[in-house]
Amino acid sequence: MVSNNTDKLALVIGATGGIGGAVAERLLAGGWRVRALNRDPNVARRNSGRPGLEWVKGDAMVEADVVAAAEGVSLIVHGANPAGYKNWAGLQLPMLNSAIAAAKAADARLIFPGTVYNYGPDAFPNLTQDSPQHPVTRKGAIRVRMEDALKAASEEGLRVIIVRAGDFFGPKTTANSWMAAGLVKPGKPLTSVMYPGPLGIGHSWAYLPDVAETMVTLAERDDLGAFEVFHMRGHTVTGDELVAAMSRVAGRKLSVSRLPWFALHAIAPFNETMREMLEMRYLWETPVLLDNARLVGRLGAEPHTPIDEALRAALDGLNVLPQTPVKIAA
Repeated sequence: MVSNNTDKLALVIGATGGIGGAVAERLLAGGWRVRALNRDPNVARRNSGRPGLEWVKGDAMVEADVVAAAEGVSLIVHGANPAGYKNWAGLQLPMLNSAIAAAKAADARLIFPGTVYNYGPDAFPNLTQDSPQHPVTRKGAIRVRMEDALKAASEEGLRVIIVRAGDFFGPKTTANSWMAAGLVKPGKPLTSVMYPGPLGIGHSWAYLPDVAETMVTLAERDDLGAFEVFHMRGHTVTGDELVAAMSRVAGRKLSVSRLPWFALHAIAPFNETMREMLEMRYLWETPVLLDNARLVGRLGAEPHTPIDEALRAALDGLNVLPQTPVKIAA
């Protein structure tokens, strides 16, 4: 069953980011009104590239701001993420607590993007919704506490959906993504790929419009429980397969180099982004596969854009493709 709610008003926290922006666009396309919270709405309106959003002034760290912005909404999308991985410990839980308070006050459903950071190697390679969450990193421990907070809130009446996916990439990929921060150099012609792990190991990628489609489709259903977790399989490909697809899109054979982790070790004490990326190395050294059986059982199929089409949109957004159109090989 799909909800017949005619007052389709949503609040997106983090609409200038990758996942928040993608969900906001999908909501607008589906006939929703979308409020977007930002500390400087005028700047966000000019720079977001997303017409149709109703920007409101507020700070995600300030509960009263978020509660006020959420008045009258039926859905809150919590897509806020500290830029450059900075100060996760100090920002992530307070921002989520603001969203939880706002969703309770508005009696709105709260949708949250989950990550694989929650899991340690004991759960690999196949991650289901019931896999044990024993994180081995600081960011993973924070994400577990965030989901615990959402679970506790659901036991007090809040309706929660968590959609877990792999590494995000998309038409408006942000600097927080591995695609933009690791594999390619935004704004530079694509001639090579710097890959973080062994090329023969599978890795999970999530195309942002597919994630947004999944989130909105689930949010519009009226047959979900108070606390629902779904995994997206996304594009689970080896490094060799990913580079081959990127080569097809670029119209040339791309060279491959390995990410110099030793250099990250040297930079990490002085650069928080490098330090946080270094923590995630373990996710590139073994297959990490997300089991989407529950999602497919509910929706019938997972939204899935072909990888060449998805990569073309993402790489074009990073301004690394040649200006002359290139035919994508079948």
